[in-house]
Amino acid sequence: MLASFFVVNGAKTAMKPEALVDSAEPIAQKVVPLAQRVAPPTVAPYIPNDTTQLVRLTGVAQVLGGLGLATGIGRRPGAGLLAASMVPHVLASRAPKTATPDERSTARGLMLRNVALLGAALIAAQDTEGKPSLGWLAKDSSRRLGGAASRQKRAIGKDADHLASQAKLRMQLAKKQLESAVS
Repeated sequence: MLASFFVVNGAKTAMKPEALVDSAEPIAQKVVPLAQRVAPPTVAPYIPNDTTQLVRLTGVAQVLGGLGLATGIGRRPGAGLLAASMVPHVLASRAPKTATPDERSTARGLMLRNVALLGAALIAAQDTEGKPSLGWLAKDSSRRLGGAASRQKRAIGKDADHLASQAKLRMQLAKKQLESAVS
């Protein structure tokens, strides 16, 4: 159900980006130069400057992410792509300072929807379908290895104590034998 929203809206955005270009322009003017500075030199020239292209790419990303989420093929990366594609929408849904109370109310509703969709996509990106995540598996393996090492340490300590007591008894026996041989 979540994926269907992204597939439909992403397709609409990819085919007709003009409706979102005006609201995306202020964000694109801030984000594109930053992305070009941060991106590796081999990638930076490929970051588009045209807001229409950026909006269209966001739509394509939503379609691809939605299809990945819906089909289960690349479900988690698809949901991550959806979450990333929602960040500009959340930023663009802020009401301008000059907005009327009705416009602010409409913008607030739009922002809440976008934040909810972003949150849902983030949750979907973390969902492991009941299977343990790699992080959990690593922590569990560490815990098990730590327990095994602790048990091995105790066993070695017991063996060392036993060997030390046997060595002490043998030393005492050798000392007695030496004393009886000398006397």
